Amino acid sequence: MSGSIYGKIFSISTWGESHGEGYGVVIDGCPAGLAIDEGLIQQYLNRRKPGRTKYSTPRKEEDKVRILSGVFEGKTTGTPISMIVFNENQRSSDYSEIASYYRPGHADYTYDMKYGFRDYRGGGRSSGRETISRVAAGAIAVSILKELGIQVYAYTKSIGPVTIDYHNCRREYSLNDPLCMPDPEASRKAEQYIMEKHEEQDSVGGVIECIVTGMPPGIGEPVFDKLDAALSKAVMSIGAVKGVEIGDGFLVAARTGSENNDPFAYDNDKRLIKLTNHAGGILGGLSDGSEIIIRAAVKPTASIGKPQRTANKNNENIEIKIVGRHDPIIVPRAVVVVEAMTAITLVDFLFQGMTSQMDRIKDFYNRIRK
Repeated sequence: MSGSIYGKIFSISTWGESHGEGYGVVIDGCPAGLAIDEGLIQQYLNRRKPGRTKYSTPRKEEDKVRILSGVFEGKTTGTPISMIVFNENQRSSDYSEIASYYRPGHADYTYDMKYGFRDYRGGGRSSGRETISRVAAGAIAVSILKELGIQVYAYTKSIGPVTIDYHNCRREYSLNDPLCMPDPEASRKAEQYIMEKHEEQDSVGGVIECIVTGMPPGIGEPVFDKLDAALSKAVMSIGAVKGVEIGDGFLVAARTGSENNDPFAYDNDKRLIKLTNHAGGILGGLSDGSEIIIRAAVKPTASIGKPQRTANKNNENIEIKIVGRHDPIIVPRAVVVVEAMTAITLVDFLFQGMTSQMDRIKDFYNRIRK
């Protein structure tokens, strides 16, 4: 299976299945001397682990990370960093029935068409547990960004018809809210909506918004490797994501140029800034120094108890009710995954940007000669 490696200079390679031994990631290109430990990575994994709130699957997993290589005495060594999280609470019997049919909204059919067979135990490689590897790597990427004064912050913008009011938002609230919403009132309304749909044995979706602050201008690779294109690919590669917006996204289609263009001006410190940010911090595929704004549309959980029509391998049309332990909503646990993929992408492009000007290369080598 190709497609499990992401990044050029700062790259990750992920592996594992939901009902196998576990999940892991190998990070290549992490510089030496970064302070890191299992506790820091565990904080990020805890944000996505199952069973943390009543809105996630009741499958209980500690998701304890182990660093196998690349870290010595609390600092990275510059060699590949390998990490593993063992699976502890598989119930593969919950999935034995689905081996004969294709679940709506899942990758069962497409995996069969590509490989000729599939790991039907929880979806195998297509399971949401695959994001463990991304989050573990993302924790290290976030640490690198913090050293550079760059912050990545994601939260739930909307769930179903409920959207946050930015005037009521507090960042600290989203970090403790079970739905990761920064608006307490919106969170209460969203909880009620989720419970209503859960009683109907249905699921709901939502939108995750991610804000990047402190990003310097000029980062990205024009043409095919534009920064917004790379971020879109990174976020869209998350299994449940079905749409990505940068800045004002699809709203720009209804505007005129004079309404949508972001005017430039010098502030009191003679720094060039934008007076608005419809572009979402990226112009011509390069960061422009303002906040980078990304949104991800997350689909409702595909596994639901409500009766659904499908087909089996015997060429029969059937009706099914999916059993097992599933999230009524994916959005809250996916917030940290969006954060992780954004951070991984930014680190990779920042490292690529170090060689974009001859002066930067000369400055580096002049320093190590001293």
